[in-house]
Amino acid sequence: MRIVLLGAPASGKGTQANELCRTFGVPKISTGDMLRAALAAGTPLGKEAERYMNAGQLVPDSVVIGLVEERTAEPDAASGFILDGFPRTVPQAQALGDLLVRKGTPLDAVIQIDVPRELLMERATLRRTDKRTGQIYHLKYNPPPPGAELEHRADDQEETVKKRLDQYDAMTAALLPYYQKLGLLKRVDGVGEPSEVTRRILAALGRQ
Repeated sequence: MRIVLLGAPASGKGTQANELCRTFGVPKISTGDMLRAALAAGTPLGKEAERYMNAGQLVPDSVVIGLVEERTAEPDAASGFILDGFPRTVPQAQALGDLLVRKGTPLDAVIQIDVPRELLMERATLRRTDKRTGQIYHLKYNPPPPGAELEHRADDQEETVKKRLDQYDAMTAALLPYYQKLGLLKRVDGVGEPSEVTRRILAALGRQ
């Protein structure tokens, strides 16, 4: 099963990616993880990416696609993968599609986890972290115990969350219609218990 998983911040995408990896026995592949691994290993692509990063520039699509090609060729990805956070643009999606078709392993589906914006805001802005333990709580859904030293992280402040959601909307404005035209896009309701959302995703994939 080869899947691109899309979802706005606080949509539960990370939880669902982990669950799908367990269900299908495939790795989760994210560009951040790939970049860190390539940098640590000092691979040619890693060194090339590092040059751009040290100069404060974005790593070009050609380098990222090269990293995806290397990662998907590893043994643990032989039976598939969950791509998390990539592609972000239509050119990246086209390059990814070309790469996978060339390998004879085209995408099976693109899953978009849909959650209303007001609920995304509520999920993110009401998160609090216990400074002593690092445990994350939610003031509404998972309240902290008495005596917890709570911190409202910068990432979860209202203005920051709004910006991240705006960025996600801008990113997917062209990406979702592109995958819709290819017949790969499956939109799944992301409201409800995580196990319920997982069932919806598996149903959309024909794997109930």
